[in-house]
Amino acid sequence: MQCYIYKSLKKDLLYLYIDKKDDFSKVPEALFNSLGRIEFVMALELTPERKLAREDTGKVIAQLREKGFFVQMPPAKLSAPPLLQ
Repeated sequence: MQCYIYKSLKKDLLYLYIDKKDDFSKVPEALFNSLGRIEFVMALELTPERKLAREDTGKVIAQLREKGFFVQMPPAKLSAPPLLQ
């Protein structure tokens, strides 16, 4: 499955995957507006065998087929390790 990935310039590490290049018609307006300005990153062929860095490929493919888009949220911040005494 071909997908197109855009990054939010408003929120670091927030990405929008869509099934058709530059066609944001399936993305809810409120969600799209919350992304701020976006920038095209890449086109990618997704297959169940392909590994993604931070997402389950099967989940992304399922969301693209069902909704036409997928939002990759920034990772949760890890707390700093306690100081050694």
